[in-house]
Amino acid sequence: MMLTLVGLSHGITDDMALRNRGTGADVMVRPPSSNLLSLGGVGMSEKYVALVREQPHVALATGTLVQSVAGLFNSIAGIHLDEFNALSGGFHYLHGGPFQNPHELIVDSTEARSDHLHVGSIVKLGKDWRVTGIVEGGKLSHMFGDIKLLQDEYSQTAKVNFIWVRVDNPANIPSVVAELKDKLPDFNIYTMEEMTSLLAPDNIPLIKGFTDVVIGIAVIVGFLVVFLSMYTAVLERTREIGVLKALGASPSYVLGILIRETVLLAIAGSIVGIVMSYGSQVLLTNFAPSFLTMEIVKLWWPIAMGIALAGSLVGALYPGFKAARQDAIEALSYD
Repeated sequence: MMLTLVGLSHGITDDMALRNRGTGADVMVRPPSSNLLSLGGVGMSEKYVALVREQPHVALATGTLVQSVAGLFNSIAGIHLDEFNALSGGFHYLHGGPFQNPHELIVDSTEARSDHLHVGSIVKLGKDWRVTGIVEGGKLSHMFGDIKLLQDEYSQTAKVNFIWVRVDNPANIPSVVAELKDKLPDFNIYTMEEMTSLLAPDNIPLIKGFTDVVIGIAVIVGFLVVFLSMYTAVLERTREIGVLKALGASPSYVLGILIRETVLLAIAGSIVGIVMSYGSQVLLTNFAPSFLTMEIVKLWWPIAMGIALAGSLVGALYPGFKAARQDAIEALSYD
């Protein structure tokens, strides 16, 4: 459970960072009162795109409108197709081609696999959209449509909520950012490096808090399960423990047997948990919505194993001490 949750938190944020970098932009501009995780919502006038283009060393700038549709996590990126192709290097079409008519869209391979889409499929996102092309993923969004249609249909006329900027030379990125912050002091302006560093689970309070709570629950549940298992094991072995003590086994010897068993079970359980996390990844990849992306975070393997081992040892202490202190005669007479 811990490895799956950690894998999801890293997968979702890393996927967002990857798709933003896939735009090919060096700088991202967002309107005031917006944040990196928001989808749509806050818009700004498209005239700011023209203002950005006028700045020195700006080679290319385009606006996009990411609009949430038919649910919190379903969204379409409204783009100027020619401008976005010039910025990102263009889509690589696996099947079909670009949209040309209203209510047509292209989807990436992740979305197509998740929702079992193919060219000609109808996607119900408030209205019916027809898939005209399936492309490789990693560019801003999982679904793309014409920005003008989205602006008109969702009361965002002549508005965008992202401006993506390509700078003529990487060495000029700091000066372009400084100039944009001077021209647009209330706007949120990030370089791609800043954006990538911010999109991490530990920097997002909601994800970090949720992860901490679930890990805490996992430790408590694990402690209770081990405690009950070890307590039951001690009761079932009362006569066996009595025989050992009658043969001269010391309390520390009996305690050591139970602790070693607990350690072996914890290690074996951790290995099984690691293997099962790969199974979770396969299930999420094939059956979960496209926004749920899971990574295998190997850095967390020793952490999860340590938490499991500590919880198991704490849960086994009381049953172990109880077994070590048993009187040999009482243990032998136990029925």
